[in-house]
Amino acid sequence: MARADLTGIGEIQALLGTTSQFEGKLTFEGRVRVDGKFRGEIFSDDVLVLGEHAEIHAAIDVGTLIMRGGTLHGDVRAKELVELYAPAKVFGNIEAPQLFLDKGVVFEGKCSMPG
Repeated sequence: MARADLTGIGEIQALLGTTSQFEGKLTFEGRVRVDGKFRGEIFSDDVLVLGEHAEIHAAIDVGTLIMRGGTLHGDVRAKELVELYAPAKVFGNIEAPQLFLDKGVVFEGKCSMPG
């Protein structure tokens, strides 16, 4: 039986590695993973994966956000789902119909879950 790809790396269309730094507006289709530093805005109807070393200062509006760690300063709006896995840290508000918080995640902000 094939094992599920929990990292999402097998489906990644773009990757900003741990030594990458980007400032501006990021829009994309498919699945994008950020492991480096990003400052600005991120928009997509698809999946954004933030890695263990990601340092993000951004407003995020995506279909799905998956944080495998890292630190996020900014508000998140997801059309489908937000998944936060330890040791992720989020300092901002989250709006999503579904939210998963792993034990050990730091979340400082407000959460709204529209039906």
